[in-house]
Amino acid sequence: MSAPETDLARLLQRFFYERLQQQQHLSARTIASYRDTFRLLLRFAETSLGRDVRTLCLRDLDAPLVLAFLDYLEAQRHNCARSRNARLAAIRTFLHDAALQEPAALPQIQRILAIPSKRFERPLVGFLSREEMEAILTAPDAETWAGRRDRLLLLLLYNTGARVSELIAIQRRDVDLQHNGAVHLHGKGRKERVLPLWKHTSAAVRAWMRTLPTEPTQALLPNRFGQAMSRSGVEERLQRAVSAATSGCL
Repeated sequence: MSAPETDLARLLQRFFYERLQQQQHLSARTIASYRDTFRLLLRFAETSLGRDVRTLCLRDLDAPLVLAFLDYLEAQRHNCARSRNARLAAIRTFLHDAALQEPAALPQIQRILAIPSKRFERPLVGFLSREEMEAILTAPDAETWAGRRDRLLLLLLYNTGARVSELIAIQRRDVDLQHNGAVHLHGKGRKERVLPLWKHTSAAVRAWMRTLPTEPTQALLPNRFGQAMSRSGVEERLQRAVSAATSGCL
């Protein structure tokens, strides 16, 4: 016999399906970020309270538990203050919605909402010389398929300043090579923007697209299986290029 639905399960289901999807129309990536926060929180609560996650109730999510969860993120998962604050923001958003549905829980919720975000220093952003940037852009081996893709990846990052999530989401249909060329980026919160491409970037994109399948939904920067690259894949290729460029610039 299955356990009866708790108020927490009901509130979370409403939050994800009604608030985030139907009312706010958030992107799949943003909803996935909320999902990951609550997956971590519920697992932590299950372990800390010694209770099956299916039996957890809203009253179990009190301020001491949330504070312990935030400490766990930093101490055990080695999350930075910025990541900790993002998780706290997701919890706050849910609790604002829960307070409207369960007014009796407002005192408990207010104590959690009073938990401050953690301050952190924003490091001064450095910069690369033109020669150093050129060394990174040309670091991948142009004689290989992966190297040519990586060169285009780095060039697009340099040209557009796109987020990695925007870059790996680019499909053939998002590229306009008429005139000087432009690329259509799909960002967080369903924000979209069109950015112009330099002439040599347009030429590189045009040459690369000749090697790809012609379907409009084909990823511009695919992995070896033909699917869009992952964030970790982009990070790994960037680190390789930087390492190669660093050794060449010393």
